[in-house]
Amino acid sequence: MYLALLVIFLQCSGLYTQERVFTFNTVEIKVQPSVKVKNGAPMSIVCHADISKSTDFQLKHNFTIFKDGKLVFMTVSNKGDAQYEIPMARSSDTGEYECTVEAGGKTKSSNSLHVWVTGMTKPILTAEKKEVLEGEVVKLRCELPEEVPPLYFLFRKIKMNSTPKEKLVFEPYRNFSVVEFSVEEGDNILQFDCFGRRNVKLEFESSEYSNKTLVTVREPFIKPTLNAKPSSNITEGDRIQFECSTVVARMRDIEIILQKNRTILNSVRDEKLLKYSAVATLEDSGEYLCKVEQGRASKTTKLNVVVSELFPKPILAASMSKLDENKELTLSCSISGFRKANFSILRKNSNGDIWLKNSRNLTMRVNVNDTGSYICKAEVKGIVKESRPVRINVYAPVSKPTLSVVSGLPEVVLGKPLRLICRSVMGTPPITFTFYKGNEVKKVVINDTYATFLDENIRPNDRRGYKCDARNNHSSGMKTSNILNVTVIVPIRNASLGSIPYGEVEDGSEIAFLCSVKEGSWPIHFRIFRKTDHDVLLYEKSENADRVVWHKEAMKRQDTGTYYCMASNRANVDVKSHPITISVILAAWQKGIIAAFVLIPIAGAVTLTLWWFLCKKKKAKGPSMEMSGSALATNLTSEKLTRQHNDGDYYTGSSYIEDSENHMKSTDESNDSVENRHSRIQGHPDAT
Repeated sequence: MYLALLVIFLQCSGLYTQERVFTFNTVEIKVQPSVKVKNGAPMSIVCHADISKSTDFQLKHNFTIFKDGKLVFMTVSNKGDAQYEIPMARSSDTGEYECTVEAGGKTKSSNSLHVWVTGMTKPILTAEKKEVLEGEVVKLRCELPEEVPPLYFLFRKIKMNSTPKEKLVFEPYRNFSVVEFSVEEGDNILQFDCFGRRNVKLEFESSEYSNKTLVTVREPFIKPTLNAKPSSNITEGDRIQFECSTVVARMRDIEIILQKNRTILNSVRDEKLLKYSAVATLEDSGEYLCKVEQGRASKTTKLNVVVSELFPKPILAASMSKLDENKELTLSCSISGFRKANFSILRKNSNGDIWLKNSRNLTMRVNVNDTGSYICKAEVKGIVKESRPVRINVYAPVSKPTLSVVSGLPEVVLGKPLRLICRSVMGTPPITFTFYKGNEVKKVVINDTYATFLDENIRPNDRRGYKCDARNNHSSGMKTSNILNVTVIVPIRNASLGSIPYGEVEDGSEIAFLCSVKEGSWPIHFRIFRKTDHDVLLYEKSENADRVVWHKEAMKRQDTGTYYCMASNRANVDVKSHPITISVILAAWQKGIIAAFVLIPIAGAVTLTLWWFLCKKKKAKGPSMEMSGSALATNLTSEKLTRQHNDGDYYTGSSYIEDSENHMKSTDESNDSVENRHSRIQGHPDAT
């Protein structure tokens, strides 16, 4: 019975568990009435969960709504929908919305949805002061109370009949901004307003303009008055007086300044009137400006003054502008249509003009030091005018020029340029120098005391000389230098070294070294070296020839080695030959001595050996030599030896010695041997 109840319980429990299965299909978020909502309109964020269930059972839902990742709404409901109500949408409600639903341990989130609340609240503008003085500033505050940063604020200063002045301010952390506008001269009644701007999805959205704020401007002083006495149109030499005045509310820190062409002529402080006077000149014509300043306020008045010419500038004339020294010069000063004036003639100088004479005319005999610029001055009624300068050049004649080579010696290396210099010690510059090669003009130079010429076309056999002319504006004309002849130095080319004998030389013998060059100007400096661990100079000599011979006597074995020579001339280029190798060998008599020392012992040894052999042979024959036929055998043997030697064959008798040494037996055997040998000699063809 209990078992049956247990089975029924387990089955019921399984059915219950199976009935509470559910799953999220989707979670959606939407906005009512739309994703774009006007500022101030109601807005609802709706989150809907689509859930599939195994049976119809109650499920508790936890709804959470986020804006830009921040929690803005949360609720718990048995229904599958939740709604976040915003009665009055503001631009701050613009953003990315997302909702998350949690039920029965499961969680699912919706996709994000961008909501744009279009339009911004109207900004509020306030001014710190409603009334200001010229030169002060107006401080303004523009606020967007229901907006969130970052925000842009644009302020405008509006003045009648002029373009508004604007200031743009970026506020990253607050919803208001403060700026200052300066109050300038001429500002009277000013209007200010502002509007806000924000960036939404890379698009700018602007608010409407704020309320307009009026600011009244008061003048701290009136515009100054500038007068010229006796008149603004006067003649030079007359005295002119300027007066500049104003009316101020308070005298403190007031300043009046009189200017002409940015140059301050006079100024006063804490006074209402400025005066300035001067004797009028033509340079005083122009625009004058009177400026009154107090704090930041500034007002100006302009006056144009015309000064008429009393007399024109004098004119200085010279009898000659270019003349030789010791000639006479006359200077005359005059004024067109005007004769009553005080004249003076002066010479210009950097340290101050040098007075020459108080007169209309000046005559003098000049020298070179009188070269310079001259002027004349004329004075009428205290007005002094100066003429244009007249340039006078006094010339001394040039001296005879000298032509030389810059490097010093009158020579040049073939292939290198030749630089010449022409000098004239005396003579007033500028001097014109002319260079000639032969009769051909090569270069013309205008300079003070010298000139240079570079000739890059040097040839080995060029015989043309050089000269130069010098002349200036003196009437004596030109002077010509002496002719300069330049030696062309041909550099050394292809040095070579040889010897007689070549390659080998006997010890104690003489050798001759020949060092020669293929080309090069004389004299040539020859040097002969032997290479060791360092090069050893053996011989050197300078010759007016293209070769040199050096005889070295008694060569020794230590003179074996490598030799080379070097040649140079005034081109200062060392040319090295190819090396040669010299071997010092034994002389003939040295070889004979060595051969004697070697061959005499050998010959002695051979002689002793032969003597020993003959002695031994004689002892070995004994009595058998007395046998018949021995003399004949001996004679035949001796005759054959002699014949073989004459035929070029040397018979040593080795076989005989071998028989004697290797067949030492009894007397009978010995006698038999002698008989056999005797029969063999007799059988030789030469024996007959």
